[in-house]
Amino acid sequence: MDTVIVAFPDQFGQLMGKRLTGEFFLKKPEVECCSYLLTTDIEMEPRQGFALGSWEQGYGDFRVVPDFSTLTYPAWLPATALLIGDLKDMDGREVPESPRAVLKKQCLRAEELGFRPLMASELEFYLFANPSRSVAESGYQGLRLAVPHAIDYHIMGTEHNEEVIGEIRRKISASGIPVESSKGETGRGQYEIALQHESALQMADRHVIYKYGAKAVAAAAGHSVTFMAKVTEKDAGSSCHIHCSLADAVTGANSFWDPDAGEQGLSRTCGCFLGGLQQLANELFLFFAPTINSYRRYSTGSFAPTRLAWDFDNRTTSFRVVGRDTSFRVENRLPGADANPYLAYAATLAAGLYGIEREIEPPGRSAGNAYRAEGLSEVPGSLAEAAGRLDGSKLARELLGDRVVDHYVRQARMESAACAAVVGEWELKRYFDRI
Repeated sequence: MDTVIVAFPDQFGQLMGKRLTGEFFLKKPEVECCSYLLTTDIEMEPRQGFALGSWEQGYGDFRVVPDFSTLTYPAWLPATALLIGDLKDMDGREVPESPRAVLKKQCLRAEELGFRPLMASELEFYLFANPSRSVAESGYQGLRLAVPHAIDYHIMGTEHNEEVIGEIRRKISASGIPVESSKGETGRGQYEIALQHESALQMADRHVIYKYGAKAVAAAAGHSVTFMAKVTEKDAGSSCHIHCSLADAVTGANSFWDPDAGEQGLSRTCGCFLGGLQQLANELFLFFAPTINSYRRYSTGSFAPTRLAWDFDNRTTSFRVVGRDTSFRVENRLPGADANPYLAYAATLAAGLYGIEREIEPPGRSAGNAYRAEGLSEVPGSLAEAAGRLDGSKLARELLGDRVVDHYVRQARMESAACAAVVGEWELKRYFDRI
């Protein structure tokens, strides 16, 4: 290896860091990075109002301390190793607002309760025939979806792009990240590549490496991919369904499964986990839907949930319970593909573990069409609303900490304000000649 990438996930789930020569890495594996990296918008513009860094504080350094259990050899990069690290201040203290630290805190809670959380990301994206570098240069105009029609489960429909999708599967698998399958999705040129489940922290690490690899492989093939939650108003949104179960830390048995339970194997532990999710999901919703675009996805009949409900194998609900025995699990269908996996996993665990700790009984299952069911709580309708719910949540502050809540509320409100200040193409077309 002549190159070692040392990186950490930022607030958007992007990998940020440095490429080191192999020789220098052996002498000094840690890297320093500017504290502003957790206080910028997605355009990398430094924003004020964050406790972590400001012009007044001088934007000092953080340290990225590599976690050697994350060692990956990306198959799309020659002679390169990649390590994901923990973000620490210069005194060696972990930065609590960093996404990996947020998830690690909830994993520790699970361990203290005697569980090992297992997760899997069911991540969707759109493939475009435009080379990735030309997309921005064209002002995001003239985008050509890789397939002109819906390809959900369609073998021949997905054949046309197998040279790209197959190469992503092979390169990700060759990088030590086991791939289960790929399939077409409901949208034109929409795909899903499923990864095998793993412990929560390792799965989040694999998730962000997979996104990096998918973009890189597609770019090398003259294509581009996007993990936006909603690309066009005509096509389905892209989700990141999170599959979750809790293994007994001693025996490894699935704590969600009870073969003697009356309702299709649902253990009391799983029931209480669902109870916590139902109670806290809207207060933690910002971590499932972190962008302005996220909220375009939630609409009736879209396969994206609009109300908080659970049921067995029901894709109209927010929380779908599926599987048997070792595969019995809860599928959180709220997050979009734009979610930061560390934060979405952490929110799922924070709510579910709270339900177990407080022995919260789940509400009755919502058999049938949850889009039309009466008496169910609706999910937040905007980023601003989700930020307000998180900001005012005493339980979120108790479970995640004030610093974490304040940081991500500030991020969301900053993004909402930026969007509100822009006059868009829709407004010009609608009002220019008519007002």
